[in-house]
Amino acid sequence: MITKTSAVQLEIEVDERQVLSRIGYKGDCEPSPRIAALINEYVQFVKKIIKPSYSYVVKNIDTVRERDVFIGDFVMFRSHVIARLLEKCQQVGVFLVTIGNKLEEKATCLGDDGLILESYVLDAVGSSAVEQMAEMMEAEIRKMASVKGLCVSRRFSPGYCDWSIRQQKQLFRLIDSDSVGVRLTAGYLMIPQKSISGIVGIGPSCADIEAYNPCRTCSKRNCLGRR
Repeated sequence: MITKTSAVQLEIEVDERQVLSRIGYKGDCEPSPRIAALINEYVQFVKKIIKPSYSYVVKNIDTVRERDVFIGDFVMFRSHVIARLLEKCQQVGVFLVTIGNKLEEKATCLGDDGLILESYVLDAVGSSAVEQMAEMMEAEIRKMASVKGLCVSRRFSPGYCDWSIRQQKQLFRLIDSDSVGVRLTAGYLMIPQKSISGIVGIGPSCADIEAYNPCRTCSKRNCLGRR
């Protein structure tokens, strides 16, 4: 088992095009000077106030039966999509990342003051920042696995496909959430909100887990998580 937890000062480069997409700009549509200036201002602001933290653990997969994935004696994950992925894997990497609560507190204050646009843009910048953290976490696990000649799947989070958001509770049983300052609400949402949890499968390249994409066989064409 490999476990790592860290509160770090990461150099996070927010994807401004991703921010524009989050606030409704499509394709190559250019923002107004006001929006462009707001994004630039908040990108710099975010670098000063966020507190990136992460935790991950790599666990051996014991058994996969239909839609149930067993780690030790427990049914940790219940999902046909996740089971289909992990039946090809030897291990699962479980991760949790957050940028802390300062940004969402500032965004709330802006909204309370009637600065709705500013609040909306700042929130979008924060979402892009935590998404980049999740990508960095996936890359770190991928680097660790490659040393052993293994490959890593794309990441999945509770709420994707048929993996119920209630499964956050199971995921949190495997991860050191206290060390990164993240907790679950009664409705299985994370506090701070700018947090992402999820898993990646780890296994031999011959298992073709890197190419696994349930979207290819899913009929939900209007799904926001479609890839």
